[in-house]
Amino acid sequence: MKHIELSPRLRAVAELVPSGTRFADVGTDHAYLPVYLIQEGIISGAVASDLREGPLDRARQTAERYGVTDKISFRLCDGLDRVAPEEAETIAIAGMGGETIAAILGAAPWTKLGEHRLLLQPMSALPELRSWLQKAGYVIRKERLCQEGKTIYTVIEAGHGEMPPLSPAECWAGRQDTCAGDPLRPTLLAHLLRRVERALTGIRQSARPEDIPWKDELEQVRTGLIAMQEEETK
Repeated sequence: MKHIELSPRLRAVAELVPSGTRFADVGTDHAYLPVYLIQEGIISGAVASDLREGPLDRARQTAERYGVTDKISFRLCDGLDRVAPEEAETIAIAGMGGETIAAILGAAPWTKLGEHRLLLQPMSALPELRSWLQKAGYVIRKERLCQEGKTIYTVIEAGHGEMPPLSPAECWAGRQDTCAGDPLRPTLLAHLLRRVERALTGIRQSARPEDIPWKDELEQVRTGLIAMQEEETK
C-alpha cells in the first residue's frame, strides 16, 4: 500500500516522535501525522482527537484509505478532554494558534505530570506560547525549524520542568541553546528582526501613552535579536 507523504511542517513534528511511544494527535484534522507514524513503524497505534465532526470524519477516511483504521482511536472532544494521561506519552498539538495550544494544555494539567513529551507547532503567537509555558511550569527542551514555501515554522518540544525566565527576544525567537545548530536559525532571526523594526517604525509615530510599554518591549526584543545574530556568526 502506498505510504502517506507529509508536508515539511508535519514531517518536522514526526521526526521528534520517539519509537514505540503512546501517541496522541490533538486537532488531528486529516490524521496525516498518526497515519504516517503507524505506516513507518514508529508507533503501533494512536489517539486522534478533534473538536469538530467534519475534520474527524476526514481523519477516519484517511485511516481507512491507508488501512490503519483499527490502530487509531478517534475522539470528538475539545483538546485533551477525552484523552487519559496513560494513553499519551507523546502529545502533538500542531497547526493552531499558540494561545489555543496554551488553553488546551492549561485545561489538561496532567500534561505536567510524569514524562509526557509535548510537540507543539504553533501557527501564530509564539512569544505568548513560550512565555506561557515558562510561567505554567513547563520547560522547552528543544526547538526545530522547517520551511514550507516562504514560511518558517517552529516545532517546540516541551515537558514538565522549570526553566530560567525568558528574555523578550527569547520569547520571540527561542533560546540559542534550544535551537543550536539549526541551519534555518539565521534566516528566522533576520525575519523576526525585520518584523520588529517595522513595528517600531509604526509605534514611534504614536502619541498614545499606552503604546510606551509596547515600544520599550520591542526595543528590548530588537536588541536581543541583534545579539543572537552576532552569536550565530561567531
